[in-house]
Amino acid sequence: MDELLKQPGFLGTHATLGADLSQLMATVFTGLFIVGWIQAKQGRGHAHHWLMFGGMVAMLTFFVSYYWFRQLGVLAFAGKEGFGGPPELYDNFFWPLLKFHIVLVIVGLVMAFYMLVLGFRAQAIEGVKRVLADRILLTTWRKVGIILGVFVGIVLLYFSFLLVTGRFSLGKAYVWGSFLSIVAGVLGLEISIQRIWPNGGNRHRALGSFTMILYCVLFATGTVIYSLLYVLYPPGKIG
Repeated sequence: MDELLKQPGFLGTHATLGADLSQLMATVFTGLFIVGWIQAKQGRGHAHHWLMFGGMVAMLTFFVSYYWFRQLGVLAFAGKEGFGGPPELYDNFFWPLLKFHIVLVIVGLVMAFYMLVLGFRAQAIEGVKRVLADRILLTTWRKVGIILGVFVGIVLLYFSFLLVTGRFSLGKAYVWGSFLSIVAGVLGLEISIQRIWPNGGNRHRALGSFTMILYCVLFATGTVIYSLLYVLYPPGKIG
């Protein structure tokens, strides 16, 4: 699969098939989420629920499998050979933007899981309508510890697999260590946020808007990175 993703892409740039597929899917998912956000604003609860649920599950499935096969995608670049622009542009703009984008990817995946759970917890069925329930939703530290423990266990099992197969690297350890830190931060944030928005419906609305903005920024930064890598400064181009 990794060799297939390295084949020339289909968008007419210098990108690989994997990069073009990732950019296409990012465009589709962002578009779906914008439509879902509009549906929520219009009070179309059923349409919003199923579009966001399907979109989130599809996005998580795609990106987890994509980064699995590509060994964390852009982090697989060794040094600067994947960027054909001037060194100054790489050091002062491209690399900081790439790191920022990776952080957004991790936060976006965590928020996708979180919003899926919160969406089911905060909903209610009134007749034929699906609405956000006007009730208190609280999480205990015990539940937070269990959830974090599950994530830590999964990552440790993955690291064990990487060590056994000889695929372990410091870059991967850094990424997944950051992922666990963000998971812990989000869970801690949930404990704090529920004091501000104890009402589950209000919390879902506020965090839903934040997540929508996050995905739009994520799409914008990803598009800039794609353009720099495969349109403006492909490998081998003299800056």
